[in-house]
Amino acid sequence: MKKHVYDYLKTDSKIEREFAKELEIGEVLVYSKLPNDFKIPTPVGNYNPDWAIVFDTDKFKYVYFIAETKGSMESMQLREIEKKKIDYAKKHFEALGHSDIKFDVISTYDDLINKVLM
Repeated sequence: MKKHVYDYLKTDSKIEREFAKELEIGEVLVYSKLPNDFKIPTPVGNYNPDWAIVFDTDKFKYVYFIAETKGSMESMQLREIEKKKIDYAKKHFEALGHSDIKFDVISTYDDLINKVLM
């Protein structure tokens, strides 16, 4: 782990492990798997996003991206309460009013880059 803030990374799923590998070889300055005690309060319970990612490239500079990695946003695969927490988290980051901080649900590194470039 050269770009992660720690030497060791504990992931919760195969999707997260693959995503971390892609972050290591991608255009990322630094990233972190957010600790369990990093919580965003929502009306339906606390929400814990997966990642904090900082970029510094020729295409985009210092875009801070808080990401939630999911294999799919299909309703069958994502519980309704989790979908509501993610919706509230999006509103939370929009309310911060800082255009360099983005939050979204992604499934791959390519998906992340596409959202950052939007």
